[in-house]
Amino acid sequence: MGILNRMLQAVTWWNGATLNTLLWSSRHGTKVGEDEAGNTYYSSKEGRRWVIFSGEAEASRVTPEWHGWLHHTWDAPPTERPIAHKSWEKPHLPNLTGTPAAYAPAGSIRRLQPAPKEDYEAWTPE
Repeated sequence: MGILNRMLQAVTWWNGATLNTLLWSSRHGTKVGEDEAGNTYYSSKEGRRWVIFSGEAEASRVTPEWHGWLHHTWDAPPTERPIAHKSWEKPHLPNLTGTPAAYAPAGSIRRLQPAPKEDYEAWTPE
């Protein structure tokens, strides 16, 4: 990690945790586990639970298993009690809205090659 990245980390929260957050988490929290994306999860003696994102702080990057633990839906973290997945379940994806990978329907101008508009007939008054 370069000096510029370290300086940015000290004052910005959207590209990972600030140095103060990391210090506070190491002093007051206990590391509970990590997910596939590298996000780190902590808990405190008072019952608080939080996540330190690896990279952009985007809530939709939290998997359903960890989301349930963060919101006290279940007590045991997924590292202690993994959730069984069905064969038909798709893997978790973050919200892609606003990114180049966002869904664009067939006629959207955001597509590289929009669908031809053959079925469109402009209205003209009589």
